[in-house]
Amino acid sequence: MQRYFLPEQTATDTPLVLPATVAHHLVTVLRAQVGTAVEVVLADHQAYQAEVVALTPATITLTAPLTSQVELPVTVTLACGLPKTKEKPELIVQKGTELGAHHFIFFESERSVSHWDAKKVAKKLDRLQKIALGAAEQSHRTWLPTVEYRPNLAAVLKEPADQRLVAWEESAKQGEAAALTQSLTSLQAGQSILALFGPEGGLTSAEVAAMTAAGFQAVGLGPRILRTETAPLYFLAATSYQLELQGNL
Repeated sequence: MQRYFLPEQTATDTPLVLPATVAHHLVTVLRAQVGTAVEVVLADHQAYQAEVVALTPATITLTAPLTSQVELPVTVTLACGLPKTKEKPELIVQKGTELGAHHFIFFESERSVSHWDAKKVAKKLDRLQKIALGAAEQSHRTWLPTVEYRPNLAAVLKEPADQRLVAWEESAKQGEAAALTQSLTSLQAGQSILALFGPEGGLTSAEVAAMTAAGFQAVGLGPRILRTETAPLYFLAATSYQLELQGNL
């Protein structure tokens, strides 16, 4: 069933007049009629089953709350050094949203080949936010992820989180295999985790030292070298397995 996010509306507003973009997709693209059932997520991240009650303007009424738990038990922020091509941030946001990430931060690392023109940042973020919206609707999330940009690592180090990790290939090369599991299992439901990933070429030793000084823990992501767009997805899958499938939270 089609799901839409209505982040500016609440259950007390019912019946709900749909925003123009949502109305166009529902009525023109999907050719919905009065009586068509849809799902919506409101400002409080609560999902509801709803029914179309009018087409001009497109209006729905809520019929029942949906109680399935689809969100990770912890809030996950992915901070990624800017990759070389524009397709890679799009892939990270799309697949990361499907895997449960709540926030994305892209930043310029020392080894970032790509640099975002300050005049184009807003346009790039708008496109990535639309990708996050589509992925959140498709995967029936109840949380619409945010996408942000930071000009350097120092700005990322100021981001608060209960657990702060950096994926570092040197940890994997040295055979470290327990830090990620230990970090994840130490979390409590409702806490937050910030995971940082380097661009192609990885992070410099100076960057890792700065993160360690700021309280980040270096963790390995297995014995294989992962692409910059693969590492965040590996991390999310490992987080889901450890906290959801293993029932640790």
